[in-house]
Amino acid sequence: MAPLRIGIAGLGHVGCGLIELVERQDRLRIPGQIEIAGVSARSQSRNRPVDISKYRWFDDAATLAEDPDVDVFVELMGGSDGPAKFAVEEALKAGKPVITANKALIAKHGMALAKLAEEKQVDLLFEAAVAGGIPVVRVLRDSLAGVEIKRVSGILNGTCNFLITTMLETGRSYDDVLAEAQKLGYAEADPTLDVSGMDAAHKAAILSAIAFSADLDFSKVKVSGVDTVELQDLRLADRLGLRIKLIAEGVLTDDGVVCRVEPMALPVSHPLARIDGSLNTVRIEGDPVGAVTLTGPGAGAGPTASAVMGDVAKMFRPAIRPAFGRAEHHMARPFTEARGDEVSAFFLSMRLADKPGALAALSESLAAEGVSVDKILQDSADESGASPVAIVTHRCARSNMQAALARLQKFAIPVDPPRLIRIEAAS
Repeated sequence: MAPLRIGIAGLGHVGCGLIELVERQDRLRIPGQIEIAGVSARSQSRNRPVDISKYRWFDDAATLAEDPDVDVFVELMGGSDGPAKFAVEEALKAGKPVITANKALIAKHGMALAKLAEEKQVDLLFEAAVAGGIPVVRVLRDSLAGVEIKRVSGILNGTCNFLITTMLETGRSYDDVLAEAQKLGYAEADPTLDVSGMDAAHKAAILSAIAFSADLDFSKVKVSGVDTVELQDLRLADRLGLRIKLIAEGVLTDDGVVCRVEPMALPVSHPLARIDGSLNTVRIEGDPVGAVTLTGPGAGAGPTASAVMGDVAKMFRPAIRPAFGRAEHHMARPFTEARGDEVSAFFLSMRLADKPGALAALSESLAAEGVSVDKILQDSADESGASPVAIVTHRCARSNMQAALARLQKFAIPVDPPRLIRIEAAS
């Protein structure tokens, strides 16, 4: 068998991690020999943990993608547009298989790139784009092809999970724990993509498109992050038997596929409530298997590079199929926005002004909109004169909760904006 010649564009942590794996491939279970035909990055002189001087250097990633000595193009540059997108398109047009870890690219342009790959009869593989070391893309697309999936959900951002886990365990503030996460390498210098929920949303959209044979439309994905969650919320929820987690989900509805990312309150008995630290977890629910849960490291050079290497290994025995696993006879479902009238129990956290009638005004506002209270917790006023309050409601429409909160504002008793968090049913 002739060696498989790969071109690697992007030499950050993952790209260097992939080179390290190639250089010790004799200790791995790769079904053939891999050679690095060329590399490309923004800077050739940057200090790296691997020696790239022995590999052909390309200033332009697209030129590397088209090079006749490259059998498979591996894109690890990142970014949904610009050089990454152009290079991937050029590789596919040249009839070369593409392997990428670029979740933003796949979430935004995956459908068009998959169509181009199918026209050229080559593979577009992106196992490393979702949940790093967890092989969830292949499990969804291949292993669970005989399952009618109803919902796919999980914890898809280790940075966010580390933040809220550590805040609750230590009692430290969001800003303090975020600084620690950056020092440990769990969070970037600019953590916006993670804490805003956007990183998890890219991954959720990709999984939803595969799970439901859906036309991926990222504009329909609802995104909310952990940057609005406070230590008070975590502590009050904990005392009420709940854990707040950033949950990414795709759900099949009569209108189409609803995909969203938002903080959710989970009963402590829920499988996802017990996932702490920087781990990722994906839960797939459908007939006839019930629920399948996959857990592992979701980020980092090692897990992500290993996922890329897994896709590279597949190239020795290619069995080309649609990138998202959808055949022509499958029903093409649309992405659709979440409706405001969803029915659920809710966790409500806020601080009320410490004055007579404040709690009564809250109860009156909820009752006026038909919201029934299941549990209520009120702490003594803090040094600012505000009293932390948490409420767990019975099942009701989100629109009723929002109307009740609008009514509450007229009483001028909330000291800060209330946090309304959907409660996931016990599973």
